[in-house]
Amino acid sequence: MAIGTDAVQAPPLLTSWGSQAEAGSLVESLRGARDRLTIRQASDAGWQHVAACSLTKIRSQAVTEKGTPWPQPLLSHYARYFRDGNRTAYEELVASRQQRLTRAVVMAAVEGSDQAGWLDEVIDGAYLLCEQSSWSWAAHDDVFTRNGEVVPDRSRPYLDLGAGEVVAQLAWLDLVLGEQLDERAPGLRKRIHLEADERVIRPFLDRLDWHWLGLDGDVHNWNPWIHSNIIVAALLLVDDPEVQAQTVARCIEGLDRFLASIPADGAIDEGFAYWWNGAGRALEGLAVLEQATDGMLNVDLPVIRELVAFPHRMHLGHRWFLNVADGPARAPAGLSWDMLHRWAVRLGDSGAAHHAATFAAVEPEPEPWAGLGRVLTSLTQLGSSTARFEPSKRAQLRPGWGTYLPSVQIMIARQTPGTTDGLTLAAKGGHNGEHHNHRDVGSVVVAMDGVPLLVDAGQPTYTAQTFGPDRYQIRAMQSAWHSVPAPFGLEQGTDSSFAATVLQEPTPEEPALALGLGSAYGLDHAEQWIRTSMLNRELGTVVIDDRWNLPPAPAEGTPDVDITYLVAGTVRLGHDATATVTPDGIPNVETTRGVHLRWKPATAVVLVDEWHLDDPLLSGVWGEKLTRLRFRMPAETRASGAFTLTVETIDD
Repeated sequence: MAIGTDAVQAPPLLTSWGSQAEAGSLVESLRGARDRLTIRQASDAGWQHVAACSLTKIRSQAVTEKGTPWPQPLLSHYARYFRDGNRTAYEELVASRQQRLTRAVVMAAVEGSDQAGWLDEVIDGAYLLCEQSSWSWAAHDDVFTRNGEVVPDRSRPYLDLGAGEVVAQLAWLDLVLGEQLDERAPGLRKRIHLEADERVIRPFLDRLDWHWLGLDGDVHNWNPWIHSNIIVAALLLVDDPEVQAQTVARCIEGLDRFLASIPADGAIDEGFAYWWNGAGRALEGLAVLEQATDGMLNVDLPVIRELVAFPHRMHLGHRWFLNVADGPARAPAGLSWDMLHRWAVRLGDSGAAHHAATFAAVEPEPEPWAGLGRVLTSLTQLGSSTARFEPSKRAQLRPGWGTYLPSVQIMIARQTPGTTDGLTLAAKGGHNGEHHNHRDVGSVVVAMDGVPLLVDAGQPTYTAQTFGPDRYQIRAMQSAWHSVPAPFGLEQGTDSSFAATVLQEPTPEEPALALGLGSAYGLDHAEQWIRTSMLNRELGTVVIDDRWNLPPAPAEGTPDVDITYLVAGTVRLGHDATATVTPDGIPNVETTRGVHLRWKPATAVVLVDEWHLDDPLLSGVWGEKLTRLRFRMPAETRASGAFTLTVETIDD
């Protein structure tokens, strides 16, 4: 089936499936799909192997919460988003409810018999989700913009990330525990199927105005995240074969649109953190489709090979990754490294496979926050493997000098190729129309032994302001709090026209990225500000060289020309145009080595601003504070001048 629309659509990538979908042969291809999925019913013998594995955290938490009152998201929590912009009051309660249900499903599956009463936990949690007035998160619901109300409209459910997560969770538990549910709570599965149809399947098939479909050309991470969850719901909760095939066909078109939007180098403009809930979700959806159709889907596409390599390419060291846009610099526990490992092995990327295996080895137990599907998939692999993953002292880096991704103008260069030892330089060009953009064109990150010291603050806690008209009043999203210039104190502009121009691309012999940044500030020409970020392996230095030739200062602005660097850890200024930065104060760092900063001209005035972090997402990564160093240029260099910051290793 093809979507009837005049919108410009991407060329088909899943060509073999596109024709099958239109021909209606999906009905036959999907017949018996439920029995071909890797995740099996609780009666399957494979769950005995899972039960023998260590599930310490899941079991302990499940036992503690069983029999206690369930988290209860209320209307007052939902309404807070529309009243004062708070998202977490509602979303955290919903997440707690779903995570508890995930743990209960796991326990019911691994226990086999129901002597411990885990099925009652499952049926209570599933029924609460069925009774929940909205599966959408308040931040996404359009009820307020449509009619000024804050009560979810049951007659017009909003299909968003939250609804996709709920329907997939109910679908997976229906697969694993369906027979037991029929015995324990007859009618519950019927209710689950009904709610899935009314809240997800019908809205998906009946409407083409969902922004995340990408029909307007703006394809972002919602597309694969929701489509992949709907695939699971269609396979497991839709009883009509025609409707099932229609739903899956439209999901294939959606995933195709997402894959067509990915540049040839596999870069994700939302960065490493969003890879897992974008590209990673697409890979999961493709894997489920392949299982459901008994391998008929051909997914050996060049873009997928590049997508699989992206997390590996963004690695700085240990749990640190280059973060751009709304992403933390430190990877949380619970990412689906086992999923990435399977794809890397399948595609023959040994470096990415080793990298993923190293992280998977230190996280043998999945985290419920990742979702029931990911938890069950991980446990299924855990139970079927004779040897899980071989741990390594450190995750292997890509061989060679580093990485350059031209589509997003990101360079990562290493002092010691293939290891985290010494300095690592990351430099970013791009534009300010990227998804989840932070006005970070021209920014740099410098790590010592894999730990960032010149940093990007990353993602603060989301509120209504995060995606509203006042987004760039949030400090973490301003160019003034990134490691970029500020000619005349200007903030960078917001859309794709505020962009960098690449003047020199890096090479293995000369890892240097030269960018024209003038356009990012609305200046007349890109080359009115040129920044060159380079790594000198022989000298063991990173050099960020800024040169400018500016027009007269705007009347409404300031004549000052500043260059800003955001620093983590402890900063100590010297008396001779130098400073030291050590990782003291950064939580759970893996090195004690710091860096030495020196700059020219020495007459630049250094202004120091401390950012005391009261947001747990930021303080959990960086500690109590970040420090902004603003180098104010001497008056005689405001119109035309140069400034160089050199970063050197502090010897032990």
